[in-house]
Amino acid sequence: MSAILFGSISTVADTSELQREAFNRAFAEHGLDWRWDRDDYRGMLATSGGRDRIAEYARSRGQDVDPDAVHETKSKIFQESLAGAGLSPRPGVVDTVRGARERGLKLAMVTTTSAGNVAALLDALGPELGASDFDLVVDSSAVEQPKPDPAAYSYALQNLGEQPQACVAIEDNVGGVRAATAAGIACVAFPNANTAAHGFDGAAQQVDRLDVDALQGLIG
Repeated sequence: MSAILFGSISTVADTSELQREAFNRAFAEHGLDWRWDRDDYRGMLATSGGRDRIAEYARSRGQDVDPDAVHETKSKIFQESLAGAGLSPRPGVVDTVRGARERGLKLAMVTTTSAGNVAALLDALGPELGASDFDLVVDSSAVEQPKPDPAAYSYALQNLGEQPQACVAIEDNVGGVRAATAAGIACVAFPNANTAAHGFDGAAQQVDRLDVDALQGLIG
């Protein structure tokens, strides 16, 4: 193994409930009588892309909504909420990052969320974890197609100078696992609080704590 690729911000810190609440607050700001409860949201997380979730939900209700505007409001609320959320890295994340550095492994965040979301998360996790801990950070500005398209992973491999068979990806949702495996990368499912009940058939294994030795063992 020569590189570990964190596939979403919620593989680093569990932001899922913060994001759900940010959606609901954005709906209220746009005068929408929508509220996604936890069961609703868990079902929606089977697919990637907040903007697309808003558009699909509007279609299902026969409403004319500007999904880009609502999603922009949601992102602003989410980023502001991160600063005061008291977030901590998920179990094993800090030790995995430190262990990877000690072994000379490359580290990347390979997301298709916005650069603002990534920056706000890493700012909120400092000094335990920050942008300087990663050799590469991929966000939605780097590729045209979001996950489950493998474009973000292809971009990361090219920029890291790595082969897919030498890397391990960590994903918290089904779309992310599909993206990693489509790029030829072994993937560990590390579900968040709202995706734990999802099926991760394409993952090499499913864990509730990261361990660099276990990740290394996937490559052999």
